[in-house]
Amino acid sequence: MTQDLFRQDATLTRCTATITALTPQGIVLDRTVFYPLGGGQAGDAGELVLDDGRRIAIADTRKAKDAAGQFTQDICHIPAPTGEISLSLEEQYEALGLRVGARVQACIDGPRRQRLMRFHTATHLLCHLVPALVDGCSITPDYARLDFATTEPLDKDALTAGLARLVAEAHPVVVGAITDAELDANPALVKSMSVQPPRGSGVVRTIRIGAGEVPVDFQPCGGTHVANTAEIGAVVVTRIEKKSARTRRVVLGFAA
Repeated sequence: MTQDLFRQDATLTRCTATITALTPQGIVLDRTVFYPLGGGQAGDAGELVLDDGRRIAIADTRKAKDAAGQFTQDICHIPAPTGEISLSLEEQYEALGLRVGARVQACIDGPRRQRLMRFHTATHLLCHLVPALVDGCSITPDYARLDFATTEPLDKDALTAGLARLVAEAHPVVVGAITDAELDANPALVKSMSVQPPRGSGVVRTIRIGAGEVPVDFQPCGGTHVANTAEIGAVVVTRIEKKSARTRRVVLGFAA
């Protein structure tokens, strides 16, 4: 089981760790600051630095799967392809001299993560502005998109102005938790039709935006976010698409 340090502190960009497994899915560490692909948010990239100074570029991060294809609690760090692109991961491990038990510094690409956090937090603000369920989500370093299950027309300029207002209001973004029972009693907290919050541990991680009695947004979420909406900066709606008779796609970008 990999200790996911990013859940408690999304500002961490590095940590010391120990390699616990070298698998066909990637390098598993006992603890990490790397966020794995999930909830629509892209996995982190960065590097692992060994004690002897060697650096291993990490191109992506994913949750490990067992033989039945079910996610486990391990996180896999996927090395970038080497010059010998035909090598399997196991052959790459051997060529790199990696071994279980080796100590490493796990270092994410900080600027890339910051863009992901800004976009992810901005999508929560968009959920406040568009009162409809989300039927798809993608958060990348270059853009973010939400697909809303609605037939109502959406105005690009109005949404951009609404985002600018919420960013300027500098609302705090707070990580919290509720119990499974509390979530069951308040199913409307789940705003996504396609991604359900993980259950089984007894508690569900939440993100609350706004300090008032009625928050700007409050929903289960396992992703990484900035600490205040002011950190999002200038974000704009770049386009709105009609994906189907009942779905509208809103795409966000950073202002030039």
